[in-house]
Amino acid sequence: MPIEWLLFPLLGIVAGVLAGLLGVGGGLVLVAALSWLLPLLGVPPEAAMHAALASSLASIVLTAAASARAHSGRGSVSWPTVAWMVPGLLLGGWLGSGIAVGIDDDVLRYIVAGYCLLAAAQLHFSRPRADRDGSATAPRGLPMSAAGVGIGGLSAVVGIGGGSMTVPLLVWRGLAPVRAVGTSSACGVAIGLASALGYALHAPAGALPEHAIGYVYLPAAIGVAVASVLAAPWGTRLAHRLHGDVLKRVFVVFLIAMALSLLLAG
Repeated sequence: MPIEWLLFPLLGIVAGVLAGLLGVGGGLVLVAALSWLLPLLGVPPEAAMHAALASSLASIVLTAAASARAHSGRGSVSWPTVAWMVPGLLLGGWLGSGIAVGIDDDVLRYIVAGYCLLAAAQLHFSRPRADRDGSATAPRGLPMSAAGVGIGGLSAVVGIGGGSMTVPLLVWRGLAPVRAVGTSSACGVAIGLASALGYALHAPAGALPEHAIGYVYLPAAIGVAVASVLAAPWGTRLAHRLHGDVLKRVFVVFLIAMALSLLLAG
């Protein structure tokens, strides 16, 4: 087995902890790491970014599911909100993956950096509408479905589970931060499914040489996913030990760090 393949489970551990802690599947870290690693495994450089996005999203399905299961066991998933958002998330993920296939790598990088900074600013300056003890009414209705289209579309373009957008939205709508994280994890399952399927079917024939379905590089997707499922409960336990304000600050710092790393890489 090539030594590089051993890195996939290590990346999965990072993704799983981030999924449980912040409601994201570690997609920003995965995309950056995979875009460097996949060419070493024979993926054409011109297809590496799209393969990184697709593989990240495919792995997020199991990562987000494990995180959502752990949060649900602690009563931290607003299932009515998830039900209203899923139709929009599925549609947005499918459409976004189709658009991403034709976007230049540099443009994708700046899109990711830009929305990370905007999401960090929104979360930092936002004030919830209700107490942070989780007593706010679960956000629902057609506006949440419409928001799901945008979140799913942009998540597909940048290869993430949508937590950097879903969490700030839900906190702004009044959910306690830890419930926003749990709900975001459940939403990430729908995003990952629709987006990964889109990258698999929108890809041109023979996009990757082997071990792939369309742009989804199976060794990366499976290796990351299996390890992340085992690691997600660690992040969940840590999230429940942190005060809501601390969790918000951790999330803001994470977003800013990822934005700066992307900009410096340009």
